[in-house]
Amino acid sequence: MDIIISVGKDLQFVARTEDERCPRSCAAFAGALPFAARLIQARWSGEAGWVQLTGSGLDGAVTWFENPTSHPAPGELLLYPGGLSEPELLVPYGPTTFSSKVGQLAGNHFLTIIRGQEQLGELGRRVLWEGAQEIRMRLA
Repeated sequence: MDIIISVGKDLQFVARTEDERCPRSCAAFAGALPFAARLIQARWSGEAGWVQLTGSGLDGAVTWFENPTSHPAPGELLLYPGGLSEPELLVPYGPTTFSSKVGQLAGNHFLTIIRGQEQLGELGRRVLWEGAQEIRMRLA
């Protein structure tokens, strides 16, 4: 299934769910749509934005690992169910090693940007230099 991701007022991406590799995470995420939050610069993971899921519709919706990775490519979104760190959504826009203050983590690669990748650099610039950005996700 395709998901439209909007960041700020003018950045738009289309992402596809990784249903074959990550079916339960994709289903849980689809059940939480539409989704809106604030995207901030990740502190330990490199070139990635981060959304805290505590208190969101996704908090506790995913409690398992499937298709986990610590090294997502730009545009490969991760859903971390929590455990060593709090539940979160990671949006890599450049080189990333998913980590927290307790060390390296692995998250479920559940969503891949298929259109708009050329805007990932601008997303990163805004999150890093302008601060928190509104992120919205909905079915295409």
